[in-house]
Amino acid sequence: MGEDRAANSSADAEQLAQRYRSLVEHTPDGICVHEDGVVVYVNRATVRLLAAEDADQLIGQPLTRFVHPDSVSAMLERIDSLEGEGSASKPTEMTLSRLDGHTVQVETVSVRTPWFDRLAYQVVIHDLTAQRTAEAAQRKAEQHFTTVVSQLEEGVVVIDRNGRIESANPAALRIFGSNPSTGDLTGSTIDDLPLVLLDANAKPLPTARHPVARTLATGETITGYVFGVDREDGQRRWLSGSSRLLNPGDPHSAAVSSFADITEFRASRRQLEYQATHDSLTGLANRSLILAQLAGALAGSEDLPVSTVLFIDLDDFKVINDTLGHAIGDTVLQIVAQRLQRALRAEDLVGRLGGDEFLVLLSGAPRTVDLDSLVDRVRSKMSEPIIARGHRIEVNASIGVTALSSEEHRTPEAVLHDADLAMYRAKTNRDDALGATRLPNSTHAS
Repeated sequence: MGEDRAANSSADAEQLAQRYRSLVEHTPDGICVHEDGVVVYVNRATVRLLAAEDADQLIGQPLTRFVHPDSVSAMLERIDSLEGEGSASKPTEMTLSRLDGHTVQVETVSVRTPWFDRLAYQVVIHDLTAQRTAEAAQRKAEQHFTTVVSQLEEGVVVIDRNGRIESANPAALRIFGSNPSTGDLTGSTIDDLPLVLLDANAKPLPTARHPVARTLATGETITGYVFGVDREDGQRRWLSGSSRLLNPGDPHSAAVSSFADITEFRASRRQLEYQATHDSLTGLANRSLILAQLAGALAGSEDLPVSTVLFIDLDDFKVINDTLGHAIGDTVLQIVAQRLQRALRAEDLVGRLGGDEFLVLLSGAPRTVDLDSLVDRVRSKMSEPIIARGHRIEVNASIGVTALSSEEHRTPEAVLHDADLAMYRAKTNRDDALGATRLPNSTHAS
């Protein structure tokens, strides 16, 4: 019975040893055993790692033959520090020399371990080639990204969860009014910067209401918003921005805010909008804008923002153009436009319909006596002599007046027609210029 148990125990031990040898042979990490500085065992991974054809090329060789000279001294110190059975070194990076003349970066752990009836050193060798390749690729990608971002005309700022700037590219420094060669926003908050944030309507924008704050709070990506900055140098820049999380899957991710300077574009667009709605000669509202304002007033609530419409036509203006030339005629129109604006209130709107015809939208609800006084003032201002290029020119105007009611049902075209008709009635009643000819629909001429 005792002999059977011993035989079974020996068989179990042999089976366990065989399993261990199989595991060591097939592990992807290199396993090397050295004794007194001489290699006594290597697994298949070590053979491949050192570019050997088989284990016989390695076994019996000095261990230092396969270690780069720069790593030998530190390796020997680690070996000397391992005293008792089971003691192990810390994972350490080192360089090995392969049989093909190349080197390979590895991480090793040495363990003092029994080898047959004595102690030897077992070394686990992990090849760092793939890791180093990946790290190099990542460094290259980061350098490429950094180079690209630094060359962008668009500002890019990374802001952490506490609202502090982690990085800002040169374009962001330039847009914010900092010197890209000396300025560094890292560690600052937006509140620390020498600028004031503005919303799209040029109102002060608290940092907590800036879209990037919402991105940090909710993770939401926000694109195409417009905001402004008043810089320390007195410049106001308008920016079109977007903000998103740097790492969307990370709840603690920083946010990246990118923005383009649209100051010139915004100014150009406003200029185009102004040109599209204003008369190029006089600067007054053009026909399109003045009629659009009238249409808006007629479509409003019971409290009409416009109470009265004046249609103004210059008498005998064609004679000025024919006898003195169009250049003087243009000067006359410009002066008339200026006088009209001075004679009216700030809340009234005056526009040029074309040629020598003007339209005025009076706001509020003036009393009849006040309206008559205003019309007289307009006529008086326009009748003052004009000096243009040495010529003294007297200009008279015919003014048609039509009132709007709270229950107004006329279209803008109908109102314009009635005012025009009232103006022609005024022309035919020049002998009674201070009187008023009443027309249907509360229309009269002055």
